[in-house]
Amino acid sequence: MSNSVLRLGINIDHVATVRNARGGAYPDPIRAAKLAEEAGADGITAHLREDRRHITDEDIDRLVETLSVPLNFEMAATQEMQTIALRHKPHAVCLVPEKREERTTEGGLEVAREENKLAHFIAPLRDAGCRVSIFIAADQKQIEAAHRIGAQVIELHTGAYCDFHAEGDFAARDKELESLREMAAFAHSLGLEVHAGHGLSYETVQPVAAFPEVMELNIGHFLIGEAIFRGLAPAVQEMRRLMDEARGGAVA
Repeated sequence: MSNSVLRLGINIDHVATVRNARGGAYPDPIRAAKLAEEAGADGITAHLREDRRHITDEDIDRLVETLSVPLNFEMAATQEMQTIALRHKPHAVCLVPEKREERTTEGGLEVAREENKLAHFIAPLRDAGCRVSIFIAADQKQIEAAHRIGAQVIELHTGAYCDFHAEGDFAARDKELESLREMAAFAHSLGLEVHAGHGLSYETVQPVAAFPEVMELNIGHFLIGEAIFRGLAPAVQEMRRLMDEARGGAVA
């Protein structure tokens, strides 16, 4: 498993953030999705927030029509979002916590506290053929709850690990990395597919990419920022190279 190919999902939300800053149609996140796909992305992630601050309903419509790689549809566990997901039936649905006042997704979903509600919420999505993923912290209690409610996938929140690295608190960074490593192995032992993401950069990706249980990384903000300096395709290709290197040079 250690040399299995690690998938790369590209989150295009912040192309839409730049577009919406001017209120026009440029830059087009669907064009970014296609460029990322051509550069080696294995999937595209888009988060349709309740406040529509970046991705819009029309963007989701166009992504579904245009993409030839899987769409990972991030959303809050609301009736409105469930209805949209059931209309489109994307390859994957990833449930994330969402607060109106936050700048970006903070922490993982509280699954254990909302276990019964979430179990009923995801059942129609699974029945429709969507792979259901839960975005959670590296916490055994939350992973066990995600397994009990019938999620097929968990995505481990790597934000704290990346923040500690940026702050230069390497002891805390390494402790968080070890928690991620242990919980990736634990989730895999339960039969869950393990993904990871949030805040990953060229500096932080390889230790996580090296976890043999992790099958997919979802990366967005850093790559969209890096694309300003080197272009989107080269930015994606460099991330792909680093991931493959960490995985022992695995090739498809």
